[in-house]
Amino acid sequence: MAGQVAVIGAGLMGAGIAQVAAVAGWQVTLRDLTTEATERGVSGIRASLRKFTEKGKISEADADAALARITTTTDLAAAGDADIVVEAVFEKLDIKQEVFTALDGICKDTAVLATNTSAIPITQIAAVTKRPEQVVGTHFFSPVPMMKLCELVRGLKTSDETLATARGFAEEIGKTCVVVNRDVAGFATTRLICALVMEAVALVENGVISAEDLDVACKLGFGHAMGPLATTDLTGLDVLLNATRNIHTDTGDAKFFPPELLSRMVAAGDYGRKTGKGFYEYEG
Repeated sequence: MAGQVAVIGAGLMGAGIAQVAAVAGWQVTLRDLTTEATERGVSGIRASLRKFTEKGKISEADADAALARITTTTDLAAAGDADIVVEAVFEKLDIKQEVFTALDGICKDTAVLATNTSAIPITQIAAVTKRPEQVVGTHFFSPVPMMKLCELVRGLKTSDETLATARGFAEEIGKTCVVVNRDVAGFATTRLICALVMEAVALVENGVISAEDLDVACKLGFGHAMGPLATTDLTGLDVLLNATRNIHTDTGDAKFFPPELLSRMVAAGDYGRKTGKGFYEYEG
């Protein structure tokens, strides 16, 4: 199936998607707004591949070949020849709609337009295009080269063919897929993690338990590989805050209203691992 894929957004998620696609044999166009952003993305991919080669999970020759399959650009029109386009820009509806409006006029008629949103209903993103049946949610998990899950999400008008193409792509790049058949805000996985994280933050905020003990309780009591607050640090407090706000706005469900502590930490710039401090502190 390998062909051409364009990844829009060279941040952590976009670079991860580009990496696994390139390793699987896809020709990848990685696009962002600035050359500096695409260079950071490729630098991250190179460092990630180096770790895989050091652990013997991929040969140096295969790593070099994967890097050679990635072309960077700041020109969105470069997505025009792609068979699949995966958008991985910031989690705000207006930004995603702007990208999809442009892609609708750029991409070939047969292209599948996928969004890596973790919470925004696919139908809202697809509504700005003339081809909503070709828009699908492909919710990858961070770090993409390590996490095996891809949550496929149907918009109201997503066709069976589009869903099948998205599944084929995700499986070819090494992911196991689950399908969300009803386009609710937050889908399945984000609704579950947001509900858990909001309650976890509230318990810490109210002095019921420490962040460390809460995470230990979830790991040892529920068998979680990582506690919810450590997960939030890894994902990004800003990302989780935006996701839960999107769900709360769409549903009005009080359990998704973010605790004050989470909002204040984000306002202070404590996003987690990427800034060196969240619920825990991290070195360089």
